[in-house]
Amino acid sequence: MQPAPPPGAAELLFVGNATLLIRYGELTLLTDPNFLHRGQYAYLGKGLLSRRLKEPALRVTDLPPDLDAVVLSHLHGDHWDRVARRNLPRSLPIVTTPHASRRLQGLHGFSRATGLPTWHDHVLVRGGSQVRITALPGRHGPGPVDFLLPPVMGSLLEFGDPGGTVRLRLYISGDTLMFPGVHEIARLCPDIHLAVVHLGGTTLPGGLLVTMDALQGADLVSALRPRRVLPVHYDDYTVMKSPLSDFLREAERPGFPSGVLHCPRGERVTVDASGPVGTGPARQGDP
Repeated sequence: MQPAPPPGAAELLFVGNATLLIRYGELTLLTDPNFLHRGQYAYLGKGLLSRRLKEPALRVTDLPPDLDAVVLSHLHGDHWDRVARRNLPRSLPIVTTPHASRRLQGLHGFSRATGLPTWHDHVLVRGGSQVRITALPGRHGPGPVDFLLPPVMGSLLEFGDPGGTVRLRLYISGDTLMFPGVHEIARLCPDIHLAVVHLGGTTLPGGLLVTMDALQGADLVSALRPRRVLPVHYDDYTVMKSPLSDFLREAERPGFPSGVLHCPRGERVTVDASGPVGTGPARQGDP
């Protein structure tokens, strides 16, 4: 096991796609678990499939046994796959949308799935560490198409001491497009220390864009003005058409407000309220 992050800092291990293993103090969170292997297909609903192009950095069996919760943005096969469904403990807390929590409880037996309406929160405490998870607005598809896709949420993770001051704020966009709700987040959630932004320009048949491409991702960052941004969800599946290199070019434009963290699949980045602390590789079997 890795040593604990420094006080007030979080360590993020990028597993692949939108899957992160986040450690803060005594807390350990997993986001959008996706452990399909390269060449396997994720089910996206309405008969749509997408083939995985990259191998995840960890297997589901490599996860630490003391996970505190999963933060799940929505029910799509590249965010909650059959490997996670079959292998994660049914007693594991899952913080997600009301739609996803009903399905996880009713169909799959995950009894501690908690559904958060937008702007509602859920607090987790382990020992001397606390995280408040707040569900934020998200829009997966343009216009009426959004109603054909599973509801999605962004998440604000506020870490600190139990009952004490927030020491670190992480925003996770979920599979959203740029839309007016982002400006509401900017107004109500100032001083984001790190934004984890789902990119990729996921494009469905007919040319429908259902996740941010490079331009929309840069516009979201410009609206929220986090201190740092970590791009994820950009090259794992065949439906992703906007590569990371496009976003990095957008980030070079004048006035871009945030530093971009480079964290390849399988590596870690440690961040605190002032910026990144360090990076390092991870190995299978060493979460």
